[in-house]
Amino acid sequence: MSLAGISLLIIAIAFAFIAIYVVKTLKAASSTMTSVSQTLEKVEGQMEGITTESESLLKKSNNIASDIETKTQSLDSLMEALNNVGSTVGNVNQSIQGVSESVAHASHEKDEKVAQALRWGDAAIDLYVKWKRKKVQ
Repeated sequence: MSLAGISLLIIAIAFAFIAIYVVKTLKAASSTMTSVSQTLEKVEGQMEGITTESESLLKKSNNIASDIETKTQSLDSLMEALNNVGSTVGNVNQSIQGVSESVAHASHEKDEKVAQALRWGDAAIDLYVKWKRKKVQ
């Protein structure tokens, strides 16, 4: 064999090794890509589950927030009513205090009139007794 034939044989063997290496590399890459594809499918399934649960949780959170808002509004009206009751009780208390003061003042005036009437009555009895003594003597 000539030098050109040997060179062609070496090139052919080198090409065969390169082809075998490329085939093995492509098979490994294919295996890796299959594994990556399976992993991505699992991740996609999990993401769908997470998305569904997140949407459900968001809906529940919105319902709870709406419920809390409704209850807060009803509590606001209740607090306003309690505030009005407090004001009314304060007004009633002031009225009762005014009536009590009026009764005390009227009672004091009546006490003065009763005391004055007793003094007049006492004076009248004294005059009657004196008159009777003078008449008896």
